[in-house]
Amino acid sequence: MSEQSNNQTLRRTTIGGQALIEGLMMIGPEKRAMAVRNPEGEIELEFLETGVVSKAETIPFLRGPVRVFKQLVLGTKALMRSADIAEPEDDEQETAKTETSAKEMNKKTSEFGLYLSAIVSILFSVLIFMLLPGLMVDGLKLLLRIDLSANRWISLGLTLLEGLIRVGIFILYLWLVSKMKDIKRVWQYHGAEHKTIACYEARMPLTVENIRGFSRLHPRCGTSFMFLIMIVSIIILAFIGWRSRLINLIVRLFLLPIIASLTYELIRVVGRHDNFLTRAISKPGMAMQKLTTAEPDNSMLEVAIVAMEAVIPDQEGSDEW
Repeated sequence: MSEQSNNQTLRRTTIGGQALIEGLMMIGPEKRAMAVRNPEGEIELEFLETGVVSKAETIPFLRGPVRVFKQLVLGTKALMRSADIAEPEDDEQETAKTETSAKEMNKKTSEFGLYLSAIVSILFSVLIFMLLPGLMVDGLKLLLRIDLSANRWISLGLTLLEGLIRVGIFILYLWLVSKMKDIKRVWQYHGAEHKTIACYEARMPLTVENIRGFSRLHPRCGTSFMFLIMIVSIIILAFIGWRSRLINLIVRLFLLPIIASLTYELIRVVGRHDNFLTRAISKPGMAMQKLTTAEPDNSMLEVAIVAMEAVIPDQEGSDEW
């Protein structure tokens, strides 16, 4: 939401983005583009392939995991490309890459690597944020010789403890990453993305002066999505209770796509409506964004404007929820 008043009705846009190295990517309903500032200080704009929209991406409660995976692949590709623009290779390496056969081989290898990287990232996240907390609580149960049959509330307590550990690991991870010097500028571009989208949603001209007054926090953010996944998992797993170590692992792996689907639909509702309930739902996730965003400088806002203007649809309103 804007920190400055605006009498016009806010639009709820589906346009989203991702911070890159010295730039950011914006995804609209029709076009995808990335804007990156090169070493000479110029802003380079490139349009990305839109790809084919599968049937699964249009079905509620099924579209969530599919879209998240595709976005992860696209984001990885854009991140690698932004690195090439912001930190270009020397002339000899560029010349070697111009050969046709090498290009084709690099393209195939790159596409395979992108999907492999996305899968590895997902597996790593599942291990650290979903399975590790359960294993830690299970180890604690064995250490303290807790008998689940003694009291039915013990099972609920262990599940809630698992959820708290999961949230704690997530916050610790974000805090540690935020302390990395090289990540600071990426967080600034993340803030530029949110501020620019907020300005567009307020129906104000996309200028550095206008965008500067908006908040760097936004309810439709990947950080909020991840945090909501953990909250939803705590609620769902509380009804299932605590079982043996193997059963717990199987249940959590089986429920993860369901949890992601429910969370995706929830984040869509939050992005579409602005009331007491949706603000309450989005508030914890937006608080987490204080670790993953930072105030951008004017040069970053200029890059964000270029990327945003490139994906705004020609037909007014076709990007609204």
